[in-house]
Amino acid sequence: MSLSNLATILSQLGRRREALTTAEEAVHLYRALAAARPDAFIPELARSLNNLANRLSALGRREEALRTAEEAVHLRRALAAARPDAFTPNLARSLNNLANMLADLGRGDEAVTTAEEAVRLHRTLAAASPGAFTPELATSVDSLANMLAYLGRVEEALTMADEAVRLRRALAAARPDVFGAQLAQSLWVLGDLYGETEKTEAAIAASGEGVRFLTPIFISIPAALAEMMGGLLQSYRTQCAVAGRKPDDELLEPVIAEFERLNVKEEDK
Repeated sequence: MSLSNLATILSQLGRRREALTTAEEAVHLYRALAAARPDAFIPELARSLNNLANRLSALGRREEALRTAEEAVHLRRALAAARPDAFTPNLARSLNNLANMLADLGRGDEAVTTAEEAVRLHRTLAAASPGAFTPELATSVDSLANMLAYLGRVEEALTMADEAVRLRRALAAARPDVFGAQLAQSLWVLGDLYGETEKTEAAIAASGEGVRFLTPIFISIPAALAEMMGGLLQSYRTQCAVAGRKPDDELLEPVIAEFERLNVKEEDK
């Protein structure tokens, strides 16, 4: 369990290869435990597989990530069938991960079907316990929006993305330190979809708000969020260019300064 937790923390700090090695060790240990005592340790094996799938995906090892995510779903589906109250939340999480792995491999229709199942489960869970499951509902809705957009189902994607932003805006209002980055992610998706539907002003507003929310978090952990901030920044600039508008220098200055500091650190290594 400690190894699995360590892998997650390493990943959050951008130390992806170390995270993968640690997650692999956790899975290896849990397999041995689950072989000896399946009732006690299969749930933890499934959790560690879910973690490992994410670590593999982060390094671009997509086929391995998919196989690992499929194993996690297989285990958790059996657990949820036997004890739905205890294990349905875990199944919903694994389905959302599996949908992302399928999307990464271009298997869009399967990804949407899997993501829709995750959203259905999370809606039921959030209706019964909103404090516990609204954040996960928002994550699954956001993922579904991305997958629908990939398939060209833009209007459906826009509806999902708007819902994700509404959910995460409420969460971030209460806990900006916890949910600010997730809100920025949803605003990025929403802004790009507005751009695709030629709603340029709305696209600029959404992506610009995403940059604003992400900036203080990016400055606190730049290595972990550099890729996300770079993409969000590019989206904002692109939407401004389409509208013939100059980007907001006040918004961009602290972000650019942090990227410059980050580049200097990388050059010093």
